[in-house]
Amino acid sequence: MAFATINPATGKTERVFPSLTPEEVEALLQRAVAAFAEYKTTTYAERARHLLTAAELVEGEVPDIAHILTTEMGKTFASAKAEVSKCAAGLRWFADNAEELLADEPIKTSAARSYVHYQPLGPVLAVMPWNFPMWQVIRFAAPALMVGNVGLLKHASNVPQTALAIEDLFRRAGLPDGVFTNLFVESKDVAALIADPRIAAVTLTGSERAGMSVGAAAGGALKKSVLELGGSDPFIVCPSADLDACVRTAVTARVQNNGQSCIAAKRFIVVGDVADEFLDRFTAAMDELVVGDPFDPATNVGPIVSEAQRDELVGQVEEARRQGATVHAGAEVPDGDGFYFAPTVLSGVTTDMAVAKQEIFGPVAMVLAVPDLDAAIEAANATPFGLGSSVWTDDDDEIARCVEGIEAGAVFVNAMVASTPELPFGGIKKSGYGRELSELGLKEFANAKTVWIN
Repeated sequence: MAFATINPATGKTERVFPSLTPEEVEALLQRAVAAFAEYKTTTYAERARHLLTAAELVEGEVPDIAHILTTEMGKTFASAKAEVSKCAAGLRWFADNAEELLADEPIKTSAARSYVHYQPLGPVLAVMPWNFPMWQVIRFAAPALMVGNVGLLKHASNVPQTALAIEDLFRRAGLPDGVFTNLFVESKDVAALIADPRIAAVTLTGSERAGMSVGAAAGGALKKSVLELGGSDPFIVCPSADLDACVRTAVTARVQNNGQSCIAAKRFIVVGDVADEFLDRFTAAMDELVVGDPFDPATNVGPIVSEAQRDELVGQVEEARRQGATVHAGAEVPDGDGFYFAPTVLSGVTTDMAVAKQEIFGPVAMVLAVPDLDAAIEAANATPFGLGSSVWTDDDDEIARCVEGIEAGAVFVNAMVASTPELPFGGIKKSGYGRELSELGLKEFANAKTVWIN
């Protein structure tokens, strides 16, 4: 399988890159191991200097890098520029905070002195997705590199130019050869890489099926793994919510990144008497969105990443219709080139429908009407996933009940779910395990060494 840039807006293949030979992979692994032996001895200040240089380079090249992202996966150019800028901010945050967060932690015991000392693990393999092709990599790489690990990137096969651009970014930032390496290896070769004793740990962001495969391989090799998998995030609307802000945010939360985001709101659970009004206003707003060329500033929603992904989306909507859901707006595949799909709203969805238990990766929203907050929380939890959630209410008691009751890695109140360097990011249930970002993410791939001195 070659690594190829297939422009989702046109359906045309623009560039193709061959997979590495086994001999080439072996040479890069040897280089990474040698690089780690030196890099782990560098100071936090030295590592931070490289990341800050990378941030400066990114900030000076936002449009150029964003052009690659839009061409390869179809996100709007505005969205791509925002993603690139976010990467610069993430690099800066870890450069500025890692030394303090990884400082020795004194622990009071009966010893004369005892503390926790953090050290790097070694080469970390990252298996990354196409939907946020730069941010997903940076949020792994920035903390891992600041700890003193070295990174090996196996990126999605449809974003090869992004993978090369990130590798080149770190090279130009002054990181020694082998500290961050792109590997054009196929998915079938990942298990063998994980089993290689030179790989210290693995992280994956991707589908449930990919997570099961990588998690099993890591467990079989007794290696640390972090998995950030899919989501079917609930967006609960209570009667006390500010409906103007709620509807406006609901649309953005569903169609961000052309609807192809793990933390995009997918199930809109509306409580009580506001259900009909929310559905009418939400449907009207979704119907007004402009679908088209992702480089056109007027476009709100670009193409789906691939023809196969769009076909899966069509199948999910049709299955929901067969099971009794009502289709409002959208549900159309426009004529012409590219892999477009109109924003769609499904009402009459119930928790026993297949679509309510799946992750829908595209601009399709499900609206569920429930009688009260208890039913809303029950519906929110009626999914195998548990990544993010959004709750809209002005009632403190309702906020407390949702924070305690919703089974998810995050609860955002009167706000859209987002990732930020300061806060941990990850899920429970089939949304994976472990955390990225924040102090928790920084320490996922660090050896927390106990030191006891008498």
